[in-house]
Amino acid sequence: MTSPESAETPTAGRSSQTATLAEIAREAGVSAPTVSKVLNGRADVAPKTRTRVEELLRTHGYRRRRAEASRSPLIDLVFHELESAWAMEVIRGVENVARDAGLSVVLSESAGRLTPGRTWADQVAARRPHGVILVLSGLDESQRALLTSRSIPFVVMDPAGDPGADVPSIGATNWQGGLAATRHLVELGHRRIGAISGPSRMMCSRARLDGYRAALETAGLPVDPALIMGGDFHHEAGYRIGLELLGRQDRPTAVFAGNDLQALGLYEAARELGLRIPDDLSVVGFDDLPIARWVGPPLTTVRQPLTEMAEAAARLVLDLGREQETPVAKRVELATSLVVRSSTAAPAGR
Repeated sequence: MTSPESAETPTAGRSSQTATLAEIAREAGVSAPTVSKVLNGRADVAPKTRTRVEELLRTHGYRRRRAEASRSPLIDLVFHELESAWAMEVIRGVENVARDAGLSVVLSESAGRLTPGRTWADQVAARRPHGVILVLSGLDESQRALLTSRSIPFVVMDPAGDPGADVPSIGATNWQGGLAATRHLVELGHRRIGAISGPSRMMCSRARLDGYRAALETAGLPVDPALIMGGDFHHEAGYRIGLELLGRQDRPTAVFAGNDLQALGLYEAARELGLRIPDDLSVVGFDDLPIARWVGPPLTTVRQPLTEMAEAAARLVLDLGREQETPVAKRVELATSLVVRSSTAAPAGR
């Protein structure tokens, strides 16, 4: 019979010293079964004991081996927020891959936080899924160490901040998308082009806005800070900011919204102010959600391949869990593309 100690071995980490599960237990002053309880996310361990064991696991770079056989048939999918059609496209992509692999998907939300809470990490350790996919969020150092010590692979999709070179991640060409959206408006003849960005703490939001600035600068147009306003990727922000931007005497003739939901909020603000799209105002969004083609007028937008990105994230997390000899790419970036519909036209008088 295989003992808990022999079924799990460490790998070198920040300490050059290696330790077996039993040695970590002795150093922590607890039994080997107690260390196993911590590894398995069991709740019946005193908080101080759990913290001490976790510190030792992290110090010794402890990592379980042969975890595949004991994994649950699950993929954990963690969202920064779970309140939009955007999330549904991501869920669909992960489900496509999980279903083919005979796995189920567990959904959770970090309630707007950029990292999930500690309770979540313990729950994942107890579930022992095939892998974890984090969307528009990330992990702190202790959470990364916790998943690594349990041999639970993780992938970040559209990371909120810089995930680090060693963290597997999936993204899109956000800068190129912002450039293409704004260049399209410039080529139509617009000179006063506003922007409604997303949260400044998110990499994708900053990259789209940088693409917007680059398009203006390349065209020899000034970047007017008064025409750039920060949103939060929600419909309400597009509406509120739209009322402010479009209510000015020197209002922009076109606006690049950082995502489709803000673009739709802008539509509502324009209607309320008696402006017609695209006769009085051109609008470009970002994402190409299914609703973009059905609103009136259909929305010109940058297509972000959300379903394909989610599928790539799911395939990557499964590849990482197989511990194959051939290394897998840890950073994948999918191309965006401009989809021109009826919400953009030359400015009035041209």
